[in-house]
Amino acid sequence: MSEKKVITDSGIIINRLYDKPVPMSEQPGKFPFTRGIHAAMYRDKLWTMRQYAGFSTAEESNKRYHYLLGQGVSGLSVAFDLPTQIGYDSDHTMADGEVGKVGVAIDSLEDMERLFAGIDLQEVSTSMTINATAFILLAFYIALAKKQGTDIKTISGTIQNDILKEYAARGTYIYPPAPSMRLITDIFEYCSNEVPKWNTISISGYHIREAGSNAVQELAFTLANGKAYLKAAIDKGLDINIFAQRLSFFFNAHNNLFEEVAKFRAARRMWAKITTDLGATDAKAQMLRFHTQTGGSTLTAPQPKNNIARVTIQALSAVLGGTQSLHTNGYDEALSLPTEEAATIALRTQQIVAFESGVTDTVDPLAGSYYVEALTNEVEAAAWKLIEKIDVMGGAVKAIEEHFMQDEIARSSYAYNKAIESNEKTIVGVNKFTSKDIGSTPLFKIDDSIRQEQSEKLRVLRGKRDNNKVKMCLETIKEKAATTDNLMPYVIDAVEHLCTLGEIADTLREVWGEYKG
Repeated sequence: MSEKKVITDSGIIINRLYDKPVPMSEQPGKFPFTRGIHAAMYRDKLWTMRQYAGFSTAEESNKRYHYLLGQGVSGLSVAFDLPTQIGYDSDHTMADGEVGKVGVAIDSLEDMERLFAGIDLQEVSTSMTINATAFILLAFYIALAKKQGTDIKTISGTIQNDILKEYAARGTYIYPPAPSMRLITDIFEYCSNEVPKWNTISISGYHIREAGSNAVQELAFTLANGKAYLKAAIDKGLDINIFAQRLSFFFNAHNNLFEEVAKFRAARRMWAKITTDLGATDAKAQMLRFHTQTGGSTLTAPQPKNNIARVTIQALSAVLGGTQSLHTNGYDEALSLPTEEAATIALRTQQIVAFESGVTDTVDPLAGSYYVEALTNEVEAAAWKLIEKIDVMGGAVKAIEEHFMQDEIARSSYAYNKAIESNEKTIVGVNKFTSKDIGSTPLFKIDDSIRQEQSEKLRVLRGKRDNNKVKMCLETIKEKAATTDNLMPYVIDAVEHLCTLGEIADTLREVWGEYKG
């Protein structure tokens, strides 16, 4: 009888036994950083424990942030609603039905003040999941830090700011690729000089995976996008040894524990080679630092408490893979935004892994495992093949324009879902070990009146500000958008004079138009 062939979710064949030793020449904290970017890893310092939160109004989200800080999170992670992500104020007709639903509504500097009321920006690291309007949200944050009396050179955090994955996988883009890349490199340049502790981009594989890619595709497409950002910044005249130190990555963690660990380890090794090939000689510019979020698309609506176990496995993969920052999903997120109870359990999961599991006691605990070492090599080799195809096309932007990435993701998603529907792949509680008892899970719902509340705030704001100055600020942004000048100082000036997010985004729509895909 022939033995059943076992493969990973990315199609890599798994051997029954690994019996050949793998060379252990690579060391943690040294190029190419396969075993970790720090020599002692978590023995010296744990990862930053974040909980992704944002909903309704800034005031309501602020309450959740204070709660999470009180429960032991060491960094905030802000979710923005859809209108904020695509550059519409809450009173815009396109915002109807979406205000405050999948994140917090932020229309102005005043909203940002409400969001961080009672929180010293010098004392907290803030991650903001925002892309097309990242430059505006960063301007709000910088302006708020200045109002708090903080030296902006001391504030730390990350903006996602990864527009290429929006074209390939997620869809919350506004402008065409060329001006979008210009905004990103403007941020690189501005922050290198003025906000040196800020991570200027979080190159995101997370949403590529959520769209249906497998682990190898997530790795390859993310690094290909990262390579495009490097080249764009170099073409602008920036020094890779300086700006590359402030790039970070954002990966997904799924249920196949060992493949995920191999993906994270391979990512560091591959990025070290990519940066070196493009001229990086400083070790900090060669290091791949990353945040991880457990897999939202892996959460199931049936038997939702099973998701606690899934999230635990995924969190372990991120920690065993050497993440610098981690968000764990609430068990109820296949049904609604996480309740306070679900968010607390998710945070406690991280804390139990950190303080009770023992996996933080040694650097790269799986190093030397024949299986993990071999799988790391195989994941890397498969990812390089995809990157080589993208390079032949002319790089990530061309690959996206030719729909290569989108088509690859769609094929992978179809195959994965077909395997579930045919019971070839088991999802506990969904196609096996099901239960007739549906049970009930408390849901966290957002009231539709939020839009009215935000619209009233905008009415008051527009009535009290200096609208002549607002007009001048917006006209300046419009003029500078047609030049090669860095836009960030002008956007910061505009938000300080209470221009709204939608007004700034619309001004640039007039100059650059919208990308239709």
